[in-house]
Amino acid sequence: MSHPHPELRLPPKLPQGGLRVTPLGGLGEIGRNMTVFEYDGRLLIVDCGVLFPEEEQPGIDLILPDFSSIRDRLDDIEGIVLTHGHEDHIGGVPFLLKEKPDIPLIGSKLTLALIEAKLQEHRIRPYTLEVAEGHRERVGPFDCEFVAVNHSIPDALAVAIRTPAGMVVHTGDFKMDQLPLDGRLTDLHAFARLSEEGIDLLLSDSTNAEVPGFVPPERDISNVLRQVFANASKRIIVASFASHVHRIQQILDAAHEYGRRVAFVGRSMVRNMGIARDLGYLKVPPGLVVDVKTLDDLPEHEIVLVCTGSQGEPMAALSRMANRDHQIRIVQGDTVILASSLIPGNENAVYRVINGLTRWGAHVVHKGNAKVHVSGHASAGELLYFYNICKPRNLMPVHGEWRHLRANAELGALTGVPHDRIVIAEDGVVVDLIGGKARIAGKVQAGYVYVDGLSVGDVGEPTLKDRKILGDEGIISVFVVLDTSTGKITGGPHIQARGSGIEDSAFSAVLPKVVEVLERSAQDGVVEAHQMQQLIRRTLGKWVSDTYRRRPMILPVVVEV
Repeated sequence: MSHPHPELRLPPKLPQGGLRVTPLGGLGEIGRNMTVFEYDGRLLIVDCGVLFPEEEQPGIDLILPDFSSIRDRLDDIEGIVLTHGHEDHIGGVPFLLKEKPDIPLIGSKLTLALIEAKLQEHRIRPYTLEVAEGHRERVGPFDCEFVAVNHSIPDALAVAIRTPAGMVVHTGDFKMDQLPLDGRLTDLHAFARLSEEGIDLLLSDSTNAEVPGFVPPERDISNVLRQVFANASKRIIVASFASHVHRIQQILDAAHEYGRRVAFVGRSMVRNMGIARDLGYLKVPPGLVVDVKTLDDLPEHEIVLVCTGSQGEPMAALSRMANRDHQIRIVQGDTVILASSLIPGNENAVYRVINGLTRWGAHVVHKGNAKVHVSGHASAGELLYFYNICKPRNLMPVHGEWRHLRANAELGALTGVPHDRIVIAEDGVVVDLIGGKARIAGKVQAGYVYVDGLSVGDVGEPTLKDRKILGDEGIISVFVVLDTSTGKITGGPHIQARGSGIEDSAFSAVLPKVVEVLERSAQDGVVEAHQMQQLIRRTLGKWVSDTYRRRPMILPVVVEV
């Protein structure tokens, strides 16, 4: 198995007749999926998603793929194929279209409806091409065929990309539910047909490659939900992804069966479920869904609230309810259902929300104590079955952390894919398909691009490090007035601490040391403000470290008069 090397350099120019594959996100992480295909100087992008921040990224709203390697080639992009409508596959599209609004978007009806609604908020009117399973479209030099796959959102598609260099199949996210709620199966017949033609490179979803067996059917959740509804005496609050139409459908069915009304809470939930209902993907009995403002007129045992926040996102509705920072107040006897998976890295945030809800008296039902979630990604048994059908000549695991990619590669090897034709890459690692063989050719920049409010890419790792220090250790400010003609201190030092756990009065012990260092510096003729600030920072920092074993941010201010 080939794998990336930390010393990889920029790839050479793509040889004539070769196909280049560059993942800019989604490899080595769960989220911000984006892959760039290049043939004959033209580019095709598959997906453009976002990654949601973790605790060590304070203040960050979203994390985008790094567009720098294609920024000077935006005119070469033929289109963006969107495999499905989850945020980790479409959330980055508005930021790429802000750089070139006329890049065509290609996807299924629901996927395009979701991204068009999102783009409307960014005041972008996209060029779109609606496709469905079985469709075949020429996109520049790329001949794209779309294949139905089953996932946790309707209308998901895999894409087979034919070029003279060979055929690449990108699965997107998929599983093989044999009893899907919408009756739309993963089209194994189509994959078998593609296999007979010859799949030169398969990019396959790795998210559940470590999980043995097969994913249970989505419909298995229905009986558990009915049991929860039957036992709930007051309100039921369900947290789910705002795009999980199948899960929401089962919530609606259970609510209708038990005589409850449903209100959607949160802008994205209201928007997405409205789109799904209008397009016929969500079946809503008349009178079942009501406006959240009318809930005060209903008895508690007739209320179901559906909101976002199943991953513990701090600004989502459920987290705010747990923190008593939402108009909906959790009370004793409420039932809360977390009807989603636990994305790696979100564990602490989710359990913090569960504890908060429990504190206010809610009964919390989640994946750990009830079967209220099944995955949308193929497990190891399904992947083995899939590889035996596809028989790829080369395999490149995608969509997953390192452990998932490795596990997926091992499954491919078990089904007969030669080890030297399995490419384990990571974000930015360039893979070329030349002469029927995939090999690593180099690496391009593919770091995190942070969205912080209206700022995109302005916040870097040094800023995040400073924010983490501020959050963990606090800040100490030092104010000094310096007479530059004499080098004498005419005001201060005044020292104040915030969030460091150190009382301001404690600094009287270090003030003489600071004054001594500054006066000695002045005697040596060093009175430049920046050098004085450095002396203050070192002196005070050493004292705080020795005395309190803490490392707060120290902010010296020297005013020259």
